[in-house]
Amino acid sequence: MYAQQLFSLVNKVIIITGATGILGDAFVKGASDMGAHTVLLGRNEEVGNNRTNAINDAGGSAIFIAADVLNKNELEAAKKQVIEKWGRIDGLVNAAGGNIPEAVIGPEADVFNIDMDALKRAFDLNLFGTILPTTVFGREISKTGKGSIVNISSMAAQSAITRVLGYSMAKAAVDNFTKWMSVELGKRYSDSIRMNAIAPGFFVTHQNKNLLLKDDGYTPRGEAVIRNTPFNRFGNPNELIGCLIWLLSDASAFVTGEVICVDGGFNVFSGV
Repeated sequence: MYAQQLFSLVNKVIIITGATGILGDAFVKGASDMGAHTVLLGRNEEVGNNRTNAINDAGGSAIFIAADVLNKNELEAAKKQVIEKWGRIDGLVNAAGGNIPEAVIGPEADVFNIDMDALKRAFDLNLFGTILPTTVFGREISKTGKGSIVNISSMAAQSAITRVLGYSMAKAAVDNFTKWMSVELGKRYSDSIRMNAIAPGFFVTHQNKNLLLKDDGYTPRGEAVIRNTPFNRFGNPNELIGCLIWLLSDASAFVTGEVICVDGGFNVFSGV
């Protein structure tokens, strides 16, 4: 019973950005299954409403709010709507992000001719799309006394992965923000609000599917990923849920500033 209470999210209000993506779907289902009131934030209204309806039809508690993580007015309006409905915000999952194709440096590209505007867009989406929701929702989260913010990092922030320059640098900045902000939150608010990050390994999503898979198996890049993953497979989005619930719940009450790799061993494997 004690362990169940530690990991429980019953009646906690959890906001999840990027909730209409593949990984976001797993995060939403995981939080909802643990009893949370889930707030799905995203730009795809059809997907967001379908997922919200599925949760509510199954006896859960969820709302969808269409919002862009780079639009402060839309985030402020979302915060007002959540507070009016539930009176509190207990957690935030900053899952919005992704690669910017123009910020990719292909093997035939000129490495000294980088699209700077594309790099800036990668930072806007991945870094500032994490920072801005934190600044909008963070103060309310701190009021609960046991608040938690979980950012989403990447293997690309842990070591050099070819091609994805903009995405890699932006996610590395998310790691730095996670550590810096966790210290400031701890010093200013003690343990009433924590910040950590999850660094997923390789999971097949809409964005990377064609890079990793082809009709008859793996692409050369997909083969390289599998070769360097000791588990010898890609991850299943549901395998991120356990770590997320741990970081959102009281089970991780003394954990802050950490970046947890959920990657089948990719990050620690030297390739030898």
